[in-house]
Amino acid sequence: MSGTPRTTIAVIGGSGVTGIFENGATDRHRVSTAWGSPSGPIEEGTVGGVRVLFLPRHGPGHTIPPHMVNYRANVDALIELGAQAIVTVSSVGSLREDLPPGTFVLPDQFVDFTKRRPTTFYDEGRVMHVSLADPFCPDLVATAKTTGAQLGIPFAEKRTYVCVEGPRFSTRAESKFFRGFADIIGMTLVPEVTLARERALCYACLAMVTDFDAWAGRPVELSDVLKVMAGNVERMQKLLSHLIPALAHRPTCECAHALDHAGV
Repeated sequence: MSGTPRTTIAVIGGSGVTGIFENGATDRHRVSTAWGSPSGPIEEGTVGGVRVLFLPRHGPGHTIPPHMVNYRANVDALIELGAQAIVTVSSVGSLREDLPPGTFVLPDQFVDFTKRRPTTFYDEGRVMHVSLADPFCPDLVATAKTTGAQLGIPFAEKRTYVCVEGPRFSTRAESKFFRGFADIIGMTLVPEVTLARERALCYACLAMVTDFDAWAGRPVELSDVLKVMAGNVERMQKLLSHLIPALAHRPTCECAHALDHAGV
């Protein structure tokens, strides 16, 4: 166990999740970082008495495609405002029959198939090699699992997320290939998860399945994705309203020590 009790939780939303605050946002922050500007103004408010920072990953109005998101600026802007943990919400496609649209998933592993994104804060100067053997915070994941079960919103666990560049969907051949080693497919996990580890932050991904990927025989259609997404949003907002207060405790993980032995 390490650190002090969490008082500020960051939520990065994609997937149509907005308006999570109990009484609306109390502040809007425009932050500049060494990496440039984040995706948009960061809203501040409270959920269950806990200070929350909310950032729309794709910007206001969903104008930034996944391969153009400034992930480094997003993570560092949240840290500058005091974030002690990041919970992200992401839409994903399913590569498994037992993960139909509407399923919520807590991935525990990922495979990176992105091609052109900066994936580290350490491009120059001191070289840092962080461990990502277990990429997600076990404390956040366990709390999300428990909260979901209590609300009747169960998560599928111990699944692998393959992250692709986007913004296009997979070919049938790619989708069948990814089924050989992954369970869900999305476009935004990497490099968020790696950057959070490099900043010694707790990080978890709450994934919402919106479609069966192209392996299932039918091409992925954006209209179908949006329809399922809309049906998921209310459940996800309910989950966040209970999960965020449950995260305001002293961490039981070692995420804060991620850099202790990573430097050369």
